[in-house]
Amino acid sequence: MQLYSRAAGCCIAALICAAVLLPGCGGGKQAEGHRSTDFARQNAFPSTYSVKQSRPVLIEGATVLTGTGERLDNTDLLLEDGKIARIGDNLEAPKDALVVKGAGKWVTPGIIDAHSHLGDYPAPEIESTQDGNEMTAPNTAEVWAEHSVWTQDPQFALALAGGVTTLQILPGSANLFGGRGVTLKNVPGRSVQEMKFPGAPYGLKMACGENPKRVYGSKGSAPSTRMGNVAGYRKAWIEATAYKKKWENYWENGGDMPERDLQLETLAGVLSGEILVHNHCYRGEEMAIMMDIAEEFDFQISAFHHAVEAYKVADLLAERGVCAAMWADWWGFKHEAFDMTEANIAIVDQAGACAMIHSDSAIGIQHLNEEVAKAMTAGQRAGFDIQPQDAVAWMTLNPAKALGIDDQTGSLEKGKMADVVVWSGNPFSVYSQAEKVFIDGELMYDRADRARQPRSDFELGILDAEGERL
Repeated sequence: MQLYSRAAGCCIAALICAAVLLPGCGGGKQAEGHRSTDFARQNAFPSTYSVKQSRPVLIEGATVLTGTGERLDNTDLLLEDGKIARIGDNLEAPKDALVVKGAGKWVTPGIIDAHSHLGDYPAPEIESTQDGNEMTAPNTAEVWAEHSVWTQDPQFALALAGGVTTLQILPGSANLFGGRGVTLKNVPGRSVQEMKFPGAPYGLKMACGENPKRVYGSKGSAPSTRMGNVAGYRKAWIEATAYKKKWENYWENGGDMPERDLQLETLAGVLSGEILVHNHCYRGEEMAIMMDIAEEFDFQISAFHHAVEAYKVADLLAERGVCAAMWADWWGFKHEAFDMTEANIAIVDQAGACAMIHSDSAIGIQHLNEEVAKAMTAGQRAGFDIQPQDAVAWMTLNPAKALGIDDQTGSLEKGKMADVVVWSGNPFSVYSQAEKVFIDGELMYDRADRARQPRSDFELGILDAEGERL
């Protein structure tokens, strides 16, 4: 198990040890004629995540950004049984509650990063630990990012200190189909299953543009052009459609069970709506092509990632219900990332589409609030009236929507998971820090309490920069 510092090991790690196996979907023998499984195979490697809130929490008199467009000044927030229990004025603290004085502080939902590679590209960054890109074929939909996650990656704790409570770990972008992504709660775990967000849909990582054609064209194989990319997608979806029909016929009519194919199983999961598509794509016209392919084969793209030219197709994104996960100001590092505007996120948002920040970086994930601040300011300079209560959704509710978990987290609403960050001030000020981070109501990080600052097993016993043992 990944542990906190020695002082915290007893008080928090025990909560994770209490994890209980969640029942899988469709496990065991089913009655004849009943659909015995699904293409997502949720019963394989099931989540065993469980965090029990040790006591209620009352945050008093803070400025609350709910993630739903509201700013509530001098407001109380009550966390009970791992959920948001009440939001209002002069709430009474339950017996034995942890009371957090919120005067001068701001409160937001926990930050959600829809595009991370933590655990798959962990620290230390050496060749033997680089496990995020299966660059052996244009279609590797059969691989799952979770099977590479090193749970003791010290970068998880650094992300937590930046207010990140949930993150999606994706395969890399070398292939047309890179494999499945997994959504994790940012908690310690001996196994990745102890971190898996219960019930979160799997994601399929796809990539368009330069990466696949460069990787495989340089090896003398297809694809070597963008038209080769598109042909590769369509060929794979045709095969997946036939595979899906074969299994549906078996479930409906019985007979000989078809042979399982892990690659086609993932693609069929997309076609049946069980697995969400997360598509690495920079250029506007390529996003339009990918949406046309989705229409041809009747599936939905959940989000385009990086999406440097999303502003060019913002109306199409809104019309098709496709999110865009973007950077605030990364651009120009290759041709397809050149035609950038820093108002990108704001333009997509103002067009009525689902806009969000993402990191794709072990460093960027530590200060996504500052990245949102830059994007909000760029939007204001472009003439849009964007306030903190609006922009906070770019790092909370909108990524929750893209991951299919917005009914459980991403906003401060009664009954949702108590994933909450208490900031020292306005989270969109460079001077503010995440002071306390709650996950399912449990205090997982406290900047003022070293015992509540996580350290992985890998770090224990290693001297820090000051020569003090952790």
